[in-house]
Amino acid sequence: MSTSVNIVALSNQNYTADFDEAALAEALESVENLTVDSALALNVPESHQEYEGQGPAYTAYLASGNYRGSIEDLRTELFNLPAEQTSGLTVNAVPSELANDEKKLVIMDVDSTLIQQEVIDELAAHAGKREEISLITERAMAGELDFESSLRERVKQLAGVPETVLTEVYERISLTPGASELVRLLHEAGHTVAVVSGGFVQVLRPLAQRTGLDYARANLLDIKDGALTGEVSGQVITPQVKRDSLKEWMKAEGISPKQVLAVGDGANDILMVKEAALGVAFNAKAALKVEADVQINTPRLDAVRHFIGL
Repeated sequence: MSTSVNIVALSNQNYTADFDEAALAEALESVENLTVDSALALNVPESHQEYEGQGPAYTAYLASGNYRGSIEDLRTELFNLPAEQTSGLTVNAVPSELANDEKKLVIMDVDSTLIQQEVIDELAAHAGKREEISLITERAMAGELDFESSLRERVKQLAGVPETVLTEVYERISLTPGASELVRLLHEAGHTVAVVSGGFVQVLRPLAQRTGLDYARANLLDIKDGALTGEVSGQVITPQVKRDSLKEWMKAEGISPKQVLAVGDGANDILMVKEAALGVAFNAKAALKVEADVQINTPRLDAVRHFIGL
C-alpha cells in the first residue's frame, strides 16, 4: 500500500536552535519506505494584528511524497525522529488530499485555542473565587468529576456576580496570534469556520461576530436581576456535544467527512478531534496530544493553514 502524503514540520516555541534544512531532509530520507518528491522551507514572520497577542516568527518545512504503509505508521516514525535531526521541529504527516480545493470545515475550541485566555478563570478572578474554581478544575483533571459536573460546580461559584463583568471580561480577551489571518484565509478559499466552546455564549457571541465565524456554540449563563445566578441554562457543551456539533455543521454545509479539521487543546476536545479527518493538538495537554493526528507547538493559530495547503 502506497500513501500519498504531505509532511508539515513546524518549529516549537521553546526551541531556539537555527533551522538546519539539510539535516531535516536527511532525517526524512532515513525513514524507511518514505520517498520525498519536493520540499520547501518557509520563514513565517512575526504576527501583529489588532485584538491579538503578538505572535513569534516560526519555521515551516513543507514536503510531499509517498509512504509505503499506513499514515499512522509514518506518524509514529516521524514523531520518534531525534530532535537534533529535526532542529527541534514537530514533524507531522497529513493525507495529501487535504490540500485539494474541496470545501472544508475547520472547527475549533475557544479557550486557549481561538483565544489566549480561559474565560472561566477570568470570571473567577472578578468574583474573587479563583482558588475555589481552580480546586474544582483540579478535581476534574484528576477524574473525580466529569466535564458537566465540573462546569456546573465552577459556575455555581459565580452566583451574584454582576452581569456587567461579562462585558469587562470580553474586552480583556485577546485572540491567539494568527487567528484572524487563519479565518481570513479559510474564508477566501471558500471554507467554513466554526467554534464550539465549554465557555459561555455571552462572551463568545460578540467574539464570533467580530471574528466573522460561520458557526459558534457555547454554554449560556443564567442571569436574573442583573446578576449571574450560578447556573447554566439549556444544553451543556460536553465533549459529546462538541463531536455532535462537528457532524451537524459538516452535514449542513455539505462537506465531506474527509475534509474536516478539528483543533483543540484539552481533554474535552478528544472526541471532536478523533471524529475529524485531521485532529490537531494546538499547544495541547498531554491527554489530547496522544489522541490527535498532528501537533502545533508554537503559539500561532495560522499554522493550521499548512495542513490544507493554504
